[in-house]
Amino acid sequence: MILRNKNGLAYYQFEHLAAFPEIQHGIFTRGGGHSQAPFHRLNVSFAVGDDPEHVGRNRQLVAGCMEGKDLVFAHQVHGDTVRVIDGAPAPAPVSGTAAAPVGDAMVTDRTAKLLVVQVADCQPILLFDTGRRVVANIHSGWRGSVANVAGRTLQVMRERFGCSGRDVLAGVGPSLGPCCAEFVNYRDEIPRELWGYRRNSVFFDFWAVTRDQLIAAGVPAEHIQASGICTKCRTDRFFSYRGERRTGRFPAVIGIRQSAPREARS
Repeated sequence: MILRNKNGLAYYQFEHLAAFPEIQHGIFTRGGGHSQAPFHRLNVSFAVGDDPEHVGRNRQLVAGCMEGKDLVFAHQVHGDTVRVIDGAPAPAPVSGTAAAPVGDAMVTDRTAKLLVVQVADCQPILLFDTGRRVVANIHSGWRGSVANVAGRTLQVMRERFGCSGRDVLAGVGPSLGPCCAEFVNYRDEIPRELWGYRRNSVFFDFWAVTRDQLIAAGVPAEHIQASGICTKCRTDRFFSYRGERRTGRFPAVIGIRQSAPREARS
């Protein structure tokens, strides 16, 4: 992954996605924002008990870093509902009172709509269809993996936009790694068909689950990049619910630019 810094914020980009100037994306670290402990610093969630003013200012920072376009959030519920974002007005990027659509994945072909998921151990999965110019952003915790929200998102992309898995690039961001994804009650929580991803007795490799689900949905293996960064191991850079319990949520963002940057057009 490529680490970039802009306007006082640090964020990561996937190499294969960064090669396409028509989109913008970033997996932001927790640094550079306004929130105080235990949410320090770039918390973008209104739902964790942080000061709403700080959250609003943090969202403004992210919007500015991503060229000030509309940030589109969803009300994440650990399910498999996929929302298609059309030309309707986006929820206000700095207000906790805006009614965000319920869902754990968003898809759009509209420009200047930045799809944002909020995570602290769950996987942010960014998708880009290079042929149809369609992007998606997925919030996938272990429940999302069980529900195969990644596969469901590819299905919606095919049905709504005519996308093909072979044209899709995927990036799996920092999240709970197999080193720390402990499920002592896995027999009750995780279906038997996923037990093959168990590592070291009660630890699961959900990165591998996501990779296999994307491949099963038609995405070539060579089109998938994963950060390999465990959020619980790196609470210095990312929020982790498993590691900290009361903490913030960092944003993962992807969207289609209204126009290609000047240096890309010249």
